Parts: sequence; structure tokens; C-alpha cells
Amino acid sequence: MGLFTMFRNADINAGVEEFRKTNGAVLLDVRTAEEYREGHIEGSINLPLDSITTTPSVVKDKSTPLYVHCLSGGRSGRAVDYLKQIGYNNVKNIGGIGNFAGKVVK
Repeated sequence: MGLFTMFRNADINAGVEEFRKTNGAVLLDVRTAEEYREGHIEGSINLPLDSITTTPSVVKDKSTPLYVHCLSGGRSGRAVDYLKQIGYNNVKNIGGIGNFAGKVVK
């Protein structure tokens, strides 16, 4: 799988729409705290990739629908892989905020 095909199915706009329609879902932004402060999707929780091991203290129920994004989709892909390894079973990489067509908040 090439770098450009790896995120082919990750559409952040569709992912955010699905997140908003899913009861109990969590939108995780795995960018750095500085990137998050510069602009983020309303309702998202900032959990930087280098702190992803703390997810169980933030999202206790491993069946919670998690929609994970970053800037381009790479870090969120790594986060999703890790979250699945530790038992989260409803996790999606929705790509990068760089392609988000909606409004971001600061």
C-alpha cells in the first residue's frame, strides 16, 4: 500500500458528519497541543499522539465510537493502530484537518 493510497478512504468531512450523528462518539484530535490551539474542530478532544497511552483515562469504555484525526492522517493512523491493539473496537481514522471544509475554532 503506497503512501497516497493509505488514506484514500479517510474523508474527514464525512467522518465528522458521522461523528456528529453517532450517540456517545468521541472526536479525538491527536495533533500537538499547539496545533490544536491554532484551530480545531468544535467538540474534539485533544489527545496528542505522544500521549495516546493515556486514552483509557479519557475514554474508559473501549466500545465507545472513536473518530480520530490529525493534520494529514498519518498520526491518526498510528493512533488508531495503537487503540485497536489495546482493545478499542470501534475506532476510525478520518484523516486530516487540512482537508476539513467546515469551520474550526480557536
